Amino acid sequence: MGEIVVFSGTAHPGFAAEVCDLLGSPLSPSSRVRFSNDCLQVQLQANCRQRDVYVVQPLVPPVQEHLVELLMMLDAARGASAAQVTAVIPHYAYARSDKKDAGRISIAARLVADLIVTAGANRVLTMALHAPQVHGFFSVPVDHLTAITQLASHFQGRDLSRTVVVSPDLGNAKAATQFARLLGCPVAAGSKQRLADDRVVIEAIVGDVEDRDVIVLDDEIATGNSVLELLDRLRERRVRRISLACTHGLFTGDALQRLAAQPDLDEIITTDTVPLAAGDRPPTLTVCSVAPLFADAIGRIHLGESVSSMFAKVGTPAG
Repeated sequence: MGEIVVFSGTAHPGFAAEVCDLLGSPLSPSSRVRFSNDCLQVQLQANCRQRDVYVVQPLVPPVQEHLVELLMMLDAARGASAAQVTAVIPHYAYARSDKKDAGRISIAARLVADLIVTAGANRVLTMALHAPQVHGFFSVPVDHLTAITQLASHFQGRDLSRTVVVSPDLGNAKAATQFARLLGCPVAAGSKQRLADDRVVIEAIVGDVEDRDVIVLDDEIATGNSVLELLDRLRERRVRRISLACTHGLFTGDALQRLAAQPDLDEIITTDTVPLAAGDRPPTLTVCSVAPLFADAIGRIHLGESVSSMFAKVGTPAG
């Protein structure tokens, strides 16, 4: 296979540039033209013939705009005779639409997976899918990365003897358990019922959290309503210090400001899978880079090496 060629969509070019710096490979140029009828045209401005091509594009707002751009870039790479085309999607937004929970709706996670493969992706590289079964919606190989080790490293070295890891819901409990094992902490979970996209009710917390420090672990935070509801339940259980960690910090609207305003929330830790909106960042916010993970995975894919071995020790206790 020929040399690595990396392109970036407009969703998160800074992340793609950092990955390229770590790979020691330049970020290849591309151009976009929007016609008077609002149609988009994308051109890859580097040779793709018999190259190993990677297109970096998280599906972040405006999601549909960035999705179409990704599809066009994948199609252009395939049409330019690339040896292999990998869609690098740090955040796969449609992973939440993983089942048919109402009549006459689309399972959008599967539909978008089909579109990505049809456009020309031979492989997908992503991180922390909201629903693990989405992995199986793709008909091409998927390398599914996790940021648990990076998030856990932020807390290592502290006295965690009175700390418990809390998942906002039972669906995220497996990831929370792996995270807790890395830190040598017990785990608890909220019993959550989602009433609407922006309305949730957490009826109870399963596990002992009273008079303990708490690390809330979630895969994605958008509006922040689930976390705020969970904080109310934790206060009822008289917890001590509270930290919040997540992989995908979307923080839509004023979510980040509302979370930062919580007096008993000591810190917010997220990764750079999605770009943070311009503006002042609260001093309690820490962003951990996962670009080294993606660069390592891309290098392994290119050389035909194992990607799963990167995470062989995830879930083993710290020490």
